[in-house]
Amino acid sequence: METLFDLRNISYSYVGKIDALKDISLKVGRGEQVSILGSNGSGKSTLLAILDGLIYPTSGEFYAFDNQITEEVFDSIKENDFRTYFRTKVGFVFQNSDVQLFSPTVFDEIAFGPLQLDMTAEDVEARVDDVLEMMDIVKLRDRTPHTLSGGEKKKVCIATVLVNNPDVLLLDEPTAGLDPRTQLWLTELLQELGEAGKTVITATHDLEVIDQISERAIVIGEDHRIKVDGSTLDVLGDMALLLSVNLIHEHMHFHGKAVHEHLHAHKGEHLHQHKT
Repeated sequence: METLFDLRNISYSYVGKIDALKDISLKVGRGEQVSILGSNGSGKSTLLAILDGLIYPTSGEFYAFDNQITEEVFDSIKENDFRTYFRTKVGFVFQNSDVQLFSPTVFDEIAFGPLQLDMTAEDVEARVDDVLEMMDIVKLRDRTPHTLSGGEKKKVCIATVLVNNPDVLLLDEPTAGLDPRTQLWLTELLQELGEAGKTVITATHDLEVIDQISERAIVIGEDHRIKVDGSTLDVLGDMALLLSVNLIHEHMHFHGKAVHEHLHAHKGEHLHQHKT
């Protein structure tokens, strides 16, 4: 499997004092579906920001597409071709949709990325229309993004990323604040992207969806270090691990031969696992 991301002993500190990540080493291969799990403040969002080249490690080395990613690489004139390549290959969907939306209409929002790629206006319009149809948001084409519902905003944000046909999709807490119907739509979309060969990396503490959108789970503890990097099903089955990283607290009771474990995550999600 081709390695797309290679993090070697990465650490990151805000203002040189507040640790967000400590000694993180991992590789992500092309076509993998990965969930990054951890409680609030563990460093999940910081890790995604590094993977997207928005910030740079305080220490350690980060390689993407066989290039070391540093501020110097992205700022160097001779490396601008690589920066453009990187930006078209990696798409980031932020947790807060309002951070990502700034254009007067949904069409303009989705067209912004392709317009930076020296495409003709006709080609840009055709690509945007294709994505609007694929995402089933044609009716939103001329709407102002900030007048949309939370679920509609999320769809537009994802459309602004998919319009560039990236190889890698990074999502930060994508199910946060979504209604059940939109959550189901998002889950099915991520499954389809994985089946199409896209690399999908999702940072979340929503344990209810990770077995549907990922085969691999990386668990970051409250000490900002990787605790486990393994199969999603193994991680979900390790109650001691999930308790230790503050993702759940557990209550068990019996109904006949069935054991129901009620896993209470942050923000009051009520998750169920059934064992017989």
